[in-house]
Amino acid sequence: MPKKKTILVAPLHWGLGHATRCIPIIKALLDHDFEVLLASDGSALLLLQKEFPQLESIELPSYNIEYPKKGSHFKWKILMKLPQIKKTMDAEKSIIKQLVKAGKIQGIISDNRFGVRNKAIPSVFITHQLNVLTGSTTIATSKIHQNIIKKFDACWVPDVQDSILNLSGKLGHLKREEFPIIYIDVLSRMKKKVVPKTTDILVLLSGPEPQRTILEEILKDSLKNIEKSILIVRGKVEKEQIWEDYETIKMVNFMASEELENAINASEIVISRSGYTTIMDLTVLEKKAFFIPTPGQYEQEYLAKRLKDLGIVPSCKQKKFKPEKLNKISLYKGLKSLSHPATNFSELFTLFERK
Repeated sequence: MPKKKTILVAPLHWGLGHATRCIPIIKALLDHDFEVLLASDGSALLLLQKEFPQLESIELPSYNIEYPKKGSHFKWKILMKLPQIKKTMDAEKSIIKQLVKAGKIQGIISDNRFGVRNKAIPSVFITHQLNVLTGSTTIATSKIHQNIIKKFDACWVPDVQDSILNLSGKLGHLKREEFPIIYIDVLSRMKKKVVPKTTDILVLLSGPEPQRTILEEILKDSLKNIEKSILIVRGKVEKEQIWEDYETIKMVNFMASEELENAINASEIVISRSGYTTIMDLTVLEKKAFFIPTPGQYEQEYLAKRLKDLGIVPSCKQKKFKPEKLNKISLYKGLKSLSHPATNFSELFTLFERK
């Protein structure tokens, strides 16, 4: 009997979205009789280790992405980090080369980790950003990103191809495709359930510091006197789950997938960043929401504005948030599950049988 092939799954540690959207892929790989080796760093790796304690994992070097306190400085801070990012990519390539040489992996799925690839084995890049929005430098940053993607054997975009009925808009859809792109449907670890509503307002926090903490403090101060049941999931993956109270607000540092799925299903409305993975999750669960994009992150600002302009989800800038703005939610349609075929993982995974 042939030995099972081992696929390395390596999400970027930039908040938790890249790791959580890899969960359904990891489950599908296991269901299709592959072995899986987890690879990431920080809380993204810890989250996957908690979700899949039976799987082997390795730690990759960190990109150490942090947000400035002023959103307008974000692009320039990233540009200053380019030498460090290049150094991390080189370190990733070295680690992957050793794994391939030792015969430990026979395929790669990289979610936005640029250096996690190898010519000797099938290497897949997952992204919803074929175009990388950076204001006046968008053309340059998009071209750089696309040139990196071209070095992989396949590019999987977690969205539908339909030019109108899609979630990523111009982020995930090119006017002219210069390399093969496979749209793999909306990825989510969540499933919709009809359950009694036990939480009026659910706050989902995520993303790099210090902006995660800044938003937490804004929302705690803004919502503490509202006569509604409020739960804040702080998005801090730690060794132990910790529950605490702040005034009338219940808070927890993190939730595992099933617990979070139940919490979202049981909530009336959700307040969160407009991160793409969060949008996918809330779409599958068909939730009413209010978005507060991370200051200076063009991607989140674009997604929030697009959904607002489409009359789906209201949003506002972080510094302008007030509880009264939540009243606008009833005027918007809310996120609805897209009508499309389920992801054909059997077809996607044939790539790993070719080399």
